[in-house]
Amino acid sequence: MNDGRLPLHRVRASDAEREATLEHLATAFVEGRLRQDEYELRVGLALRSVFVGDLEVLTDDLPARPERAPAPELPPAAEESGPRWQAPALSVSWSEWTDEWRWWAGIAVVLTTVWAVVSAMSGELVPYWPLVPLGIWAAVLLASAIWPSEGEPPPG
Repeated sequence: MNDGRLPLHRVRASDAEREATLEHLATAFVEGRLRQDEYELRVGLALRSVFVGDLEVLTDDLPARPERAPAPELPPAAEESGPRWQAPALSVSWSEWTDEWRWWAGIAVVLTTVWAVVSAMSGELVPYWPLVPLGIWAAVLLASAIWPSEGEPPPG
């Protein structure tokens, strides 16, 4: 903060120094060392401060902040022989899911037949309208396989 040439009341404060002062004030407030009105006043002054000396005045009557201990190092993860990413399990059983898709395929055949008959009777190909209901139904089936609905027990 001070390079030895300028007094603190003439050294401009950085954003990091303002942030450190705000954290110091917040800690003091949580510990009960500052009333809410004092805290709010000091925070406002810290945000508007220009010089390091202005920031130090705001925390002079508070105990010094203890230095944070470095985070403990985690032990290295054991090497896994398999892939790290695994696909999520289906929320419905495989047999239920295939039964639903059989129903979907059966209705797809019926709707496509109706579309084909209408196209043949009109003498031209009409837009493939079964795509809309079949697409929505397929999206619902896929979603129900991935995200279980609330209230249902997990598949077992």
